[in-house]
Amino acid sequence: MDENRNEARKPLSSYADLAKMIDHSLVRPELTEEEVIDGCELASRYQVASVSVRPCDVDVAVRLLNGSGVAVGSVAGFPHGSTTTAAKLYELRDLLRRGAKEIDMVINIGKLLSRQWQFIETELLQAADSCHQAGALLKVIFENAYLTDEVKIVACRISAKTGVDFIKTSTGFAATGYTLEDLRLMRKHTPERVGIKAAGGVRTLEKAKEVYEVGCSRFGATQTAAILDEWKKQVQSAAAPSLS
Repeated sequence: MDENRNEARKPLSSYADLAKMIDHSLVRPELTEEEVIDGCELASRYQVASVSVRPCDVDVAVRLLNGSGVAVGSVAGFPHGSTTTAAKLYELRDLLRRGAKEIDMVINIGKLLSRQWQFIETELLQAADSCHQAGALLKVIFENAYLTDEVKIVACRISAKTGVDFIKTSTGFAATGYTLEDLRLMRKHTPERVGIKAAGGVRTLEKAKEVYEVGCSRFGATQTAAILDEWKKQVQSAAAPSLS
């Protein structure tokens, strides 16, 4: 693959270009239901790609966002990825039945580091099939903080082989989140049909633009309003007629 294929990426220009990259994150364990409701309403108001909520909040999010144009996403095997394959599949299928349209599932980190490639491939294949049968997307979280570059590359190749829709850098709960180097590596070793999602640290408009430029098509954010308010100002300023 061409290592430099994303250097000439078309610049972001419209409000929707950036808003539809954002998965508004509502997965912190201490969030109250009122805060989840407020977060869903914010996501609808700003017209982001999706909300990512805890499994217990899917019913509320589906009800609130029905017809809004914002997808409801949730998490499986979160945040450590160490539940059994059967438990992960039950969890994600339950979420799909409740109306989730995007699932962020944590890869089995221990099995990956143990180089049990067949285990990883079988688990991802079953998860991807379940999501696609329900018309939903599967995003696989690597948790790169714990992985060598070699293992990240193998995970990229297995993910592409099994038909996952996105690969994601991190949960946001490990010691570190995304790095630009990891995003470049993931993009280099994954076909274009597989999206890349950055997580754990995209808190400003500058960071959002950076992850786009290295090949991301989604990123997780909690500072959604601040990022998009600033982006809206820039888009409006660029569109304003010159007085000179």
